[in-house]
Amino acid sequence: MISLTPVQSLLACCLVLVVGRVLTTRIGFLARYSIPDPIVGGLLFAVLAYLLSTWGGVSVSLETSIKPTLLLLFFGCIGLTANLKLLAKGGPRLIAFLLALIPFLVLQNAVGLGMAWLLDMHPLMGLLGGTITLVGGHGTGAAYATRFADFNNIQDVMALAMTAATMGLVLGGVVGGPVAEWIMRRHKLSGSLDHAAGAGSLAPDLNEAQEPATAGSFIVSMTAAFVCLVVGGALAALVEDAPVSLPNFLWCLATGVLIRNAGPLVGIRLDDRATEIIGTIALSLFLGMTMMTLDLSSVARLAGPLALMLAVQTLFCALYAAWVVFRMLKRDYEAAIMSAAFCGFALGATATAIANMQALTRRHGPAPEAFIVVPVTGAFLVDIMNVIVLTSLISLPFVGGM
Repeated sequence: MISLTPVQSLLACCLVLVVGRVLTTRIGFLARYSIPDPIVGGLLFAVLAYLLSTWGGVSVSLETSIKPTLLLLFFGCIGLTANLKLLAKGGPRLIAFLLALIPFLVLQNAVGLGMAWLLDMHPLMGLLGGTITLVGGHGTGAAYATRFADFNNIQDVMALAMTAATMGLVLGGVVGGPVAEWIMRRHKLSGSLDHAAGAGSLAPDLNEAQEPATAGSFIVSMTAAFVCLVVGGALAALVEDAPVSLPNFLWCLATGVLIRNAGPLVGIRLDDRATEIIGTIALSLFLGMTMMTLDLSSVARLAGPLALMLAVQTLFCALYAAWVVFRMLKRDYEAAIMSAAFCGFALGATATAIANMQALTRRHGPAPEAFIVVPVTGAFLVDIMNVIVLTSLISLPFVGGM
């Protein structure tokens, strides 16, 4: 057995991220569907480690005790970039988008629970095939998978979470465009190509040139992120014996939201770019280590049930976007673009949603409201609503009873 020290494990993870970055920039399929670097590099490492163990009789052991801290750091940074003032920019369209999203979160989990029942799986596996991974992505999926493994002793849960989140990225990118094209053909909608040059950009006031982030801004953001970890951990310990158990990362996220929005009142101002980089690094390292230690034999066992579950979820998402989201968003061209974005982050991630919008607006013309509403919703609002819905469902006796 090859046992790596903590420093060697971090080095191996960084090398995996570099390899993943090279592959995602040079292989068109990976770039087109926004597959994360740590997923690609980590999966490659897992395959090589599996072959080395199976054919060479040598296993590789990583020191991964830092993983929980990295995950909490990521969610703290999400909270620290949650600028609530941006909510006013979306206006009525943002409210309508949120009103369409809330019941979808419940229904997507209901579909997952129903599929888990049909496939004779634990109900929590249905939630992992629902909004935990499809709306929440790899970060939320890993957080809940760790929790389910520790408290519910569910086997292969991390493999299901990472595989579902990765496949969701691909499906979200594949489905969004066709859904919007069908809507536009059916309702005879079109955009204006007169301003197509700005089709893929945010509103002008959100795109202004800024001074580069400095070492000082990184230190301030890092300090705030660690405050989120300490305060969030303390709050989680205070309510540990409460009737309804809340995940630790929720307290870190909530602490970050408070600092970000109340801080300016006392002179504390953070550089969102520095905070986002810190959060991205933390999540990349966490996902890299998670993928590097995947048990591929477990993934193979879950392939059949997972594929069926994701196929049903994809069909449901496409129908909901076309018949509910579009109708609630004024039934115009902007609504069609946002329906494609809805498929993107309802199955994958905010990056997938924006990629869907960029592809459509390059062809049909700009959709300025969409490029405000979708990033604001996907940045933090959907995560907050998702945690509320999941916490309520997990507390039910027939689901998790936690």
